[in-house]
Amino acid sequence: MDFLGNTFQLFLLLSLIFMISASATEFKIPRLGAFRRSYHEPKLTSAFVPHDFQTLFYSQRLDHFNYKPEGYTTFQQRYVINSKYWGGANSSAPIFAYLGEESDLDIDLPLVGFLTDNASRFKALLVHIEHRFYGKSIPFGYSKEAAMKNANLRGYFTSVQAIADYADILIHIKKTLSAMNSPVIVIGGSYGGMLAAWFRLKYPHIALGALASSAPILYFDDIAPQAGYYSIVTKDFKETSESCYETIRKSWSEIDKVASKPNGLSVLSKKFKTCRKLKRSLDLKDYLDSIYSEVTQYDEPSSYPLSTLCRAIDGAAIVTDILGRIFAGVVAHKPKRTCYDMDEYNHPTDQNLGWRWQVCSEMVMPIGHGKDDSMFPPAPFNLNTFTKACKSLFGVQPQPHWITTYYGGYDLKLILHRFGSNIIFSNGLRDPYSSGGVLENISDSVVAIYTVNGSHCLDILPAKESDPEWLMLQRKNEVETIEGWISKYYSDLVKFQDQTRA
Repeated sequence: MDFLGNTFQLFLLLSLIFMISASATEFKIPRLGAFRRSYHEPKLTSAFVPHDFQTLFYSQRLDHFNYKPEGYTTFQQRYVINSKYWGGANSSAPIFAYLGEESDLDIDLPLVGFLTDNASRFKALLVHIEHRFYGKSIPFGYSKEAAMKNANLRGYFTSVQAIADYADILIHIKKTLSAMNSPVIVIGGSYGGMLAAWFRLKYPHIALGALASSAPILYFDDIAPQAGYYSIVTKDFKETSESCYETIRKSWSEIDKVASKPNGLSVLSKKFKTCRKLKRSLDLKDYLDSIYSEVTQYDEPSSYPLSTLCRAIDGAAIVTDILGRIFAGVVAHKPKRTCYDMDEYNHPTDQNLGWRWQVCSEMVMPIGHGKDDSMFPPAPFNLNTFTKACKSLFGVQPQPHWITTYYGGYDLKLILHRFGSNIIFSNGLRDPYSSGGVLENISDSVVAIYTVNGSHCLDILPAKESDPEWLMLQRKNEVETIEGWISKYYSDLVKFQDQTRA
């Protein structure tokens, strides 16, 4: 079977790109991603992989779950290892494995600090595995655009296949290094955090435990409130500055008012210095929505972008009108630009091309604007509209119930209390995605470690001397919890070996 079919014509690729850009408003599900990154970031290469890491490729099965001939087709999946601090197989030293998310490994690797920061303490082997269909792990070496255009191939682009990939590679590493008794701790952030938690539940014989950072595993099938994400965005703005919150809340009707006038779109284009003239006010509102989501989700202590934006909005209050204040906030968040691209968050990068497929197929998170106490105009999630957009893009029917069917979600506390163990759900309550996270302990070993002031995936970023005390304490609690798991594992291992010898 030829998975890539006939040669793709240029107009088909351009058609896909156009449809994705045109359908941006139907995909107003805020991006996950453990780390904030520039949308104009240059493509990194393997030269950016830190020198302590060795780059390897594993011949991975395309399909782990059938025995048809095409299921045995293989592709090269990238992973890297760092043995600098590893205590070795003879001492059963642990393996810390970062499970790749919807991103290129080259981009994420320098941004993940938890593993390298704690490698010497645990004498751990470090492993980072790239998610299938991202970076250099796209089957058969094709571009992301080509893979996304092929209905047969992209059918293998699922979270279920991804965690099976991770299982295969981790077993391969343990066998290759004769480290079968080395305990594995899987770590992930955001979507990768969901994968880490699900991996521990599905493959407990491979992973001793999981650190799931900012993992909104309850944001499926209406378990978490649809408006939960934007209610936290609103709360964060309101707590930062009441006047900033009020300015934003009033700005939406002001945008509509200006847009409704003759040459109104030209006026808005000039006021916001758009790179191209606005064709509709919705594009401006979508752009501002993305900025407000970004500054709250990635409100890191080193820069506090939310405070920076609100200071600019409040500081411009005396000298300009509402929309002038809003633009002052945009400039503060994105300085030194000659113009502002309203499609900046919708450009078809390798990352969002893949993520849009995942969202359209199985990762259906029903996020929308609420009606009450929100600084955003009402915009509830509409599954019918969403489904039409997905069918237009990929010809696929979204499966909104699949995640809870396969991984669970309903009655999570009862179910994990009965059969789950060794999972840390870490969150920062200022992260909008914490509204879909696990925020209370489920058992002695399935625990929630959160900070009131934290944002998205802060705990797995590289540690800094300037980090606030509450962040250092969160990491300390996580490390001590993992130490407890490993200590008990070693105790059980000794007992088992003694019994076997006897």
